[in-house]
Amino acid sequence: MLPHVPTLIGRKRDGESLASGEIRALIEGYTQGEVPDYQMSAFAMAVYFKGMNAVETAALTQAMLESGETFTHPADHPPVIDKHSTGGIGDKVSLPLAPLLACTGAWVPMVSGRGLGITGGTLDKLESIPGFKVGLGLEDAQQQLARLGVVMMGQTASFCPADRKLYSLRDVTGTVASIPLITASIMSKKLAESLDRLVLDVKFGSGAFMKTKEDATALADSMIAVGKEMGVDVQACLNPMSEPLGRAVGNALEVAEAIDCLNGAGPADLRELVLDLAEAVTSNSREELARLLDDGTARAKFNEMVAAQGGSPADLEDLTNIHAAPLIEEVPAPDTGTITAVDAGLIGQAALQLGAGRSRATDPVDFSVGFDQLVKCGESVHQGHPLCRIHARTRVDFEMAEALIDQAIVIEP
Repeated sequence: MLPHVPTLIGRKRDGESLASGEIRALIEGYTQGEVPDYQMSAFAMAVYFKGMNAVETAALTQAMLESGETFTHPADHPPVIDKHSTGGIGDKVSLPLAPLLACTGAWVPMVSGRGLGITGGTLDKLESIPGFKVGLGLEDAQQQLARLGVVMMGQTASFCPADRKLYSLRDVTGTVASIPLITASIMSKKLAESLDRLVLDVKFGSGAFMKTKEDATALADSMIAVGKEMGVDVQACLNPMSEPLGRAVGNALEVAEAIDCLNGAGPADLRELVLDLAEAVTSNSREELARLLDDGTARAKFNEMVAAQGGSPADLEDLTNIHAAPLIEEVPAPDTGTITAVDAGLIGQAALQLGAGRSRATDPVDFSVGFDQLVKCGESVHQGHPLCRIHARTRVDFEMAEALIDQAIVIEP
């Protein structure tokens, strides 16, 4: 039975704790259309200002999780593991990490999202692989999981519908930046995968949603507490996002870099983060995990997944030619010195304006545009040495991106 909603709103507005049953009834009522948007908006604003304790946040997460279908695994299933990143610039970690975890004998049912704003989305990157299907139904996904140990897919219409509905409301009511609401949104989707273990890659800095380490720590602590309440082992790794991860930003360009990682090569910072996250949720040693990257085992698993989801592994080595931008040019260093900053926020803004991201959920993305061969902090450059390559659709777009690169990259003598 639905409680008196104005009373619940008023109690939360006054800082009271709500019972788990009350929260569940509220979410059920909202999902079924019995609670109108204006009342849920008021409730979200009350939570924004007054917060929720760990028990309340877990109850909200559980109610959102139970609003739709969930993964079901047989009783004798291996460990079911996933990872969530709070988003960043050049963050293509999921692509090598998911098959690597599957190679340890775990099942990895990775339900991912699309990019919005300056942060890229795993689904957009995967869809730059010709034919790759992210829109799997739950039954097909579970069959692939049992067969290959890994599936990478988008959220189905029946998967956490309460989260989809509430997030759309938060987006237009100024209540996105609430740690309990962020926690419930992230954890409901992840725990609907019926996980045993989850590793969180919580970013902070100019290219992240959380700008400070303190805010990132608060979010990580909130998600760990909810995991504990719900019986899931949750580990968190805090990582700076002051400069982009790796040397490529943009959909096809990032997939190419992820393939390099799966070939045992690629940027050192990407490889180290993949190994850090894998080590946090498996019993395998770092040396064993590195071997799975270096000997082609993880790459073979990725190829299997690509083939199973409609793509051709043969296209992976040629992806940057398949999605070649009309204009590809280097940006020369204006001075000689040491790179002291590569501002991830500005790089992300430039990628967005090139067309690699979207400002609204309905915007298309351009798989071909972005940056590669980016310099990293601490490296030395000579005047005229390339700071990066810009992949652009037009000369106007190139000049816009070049101006932002000039702001983003700081060189000191």
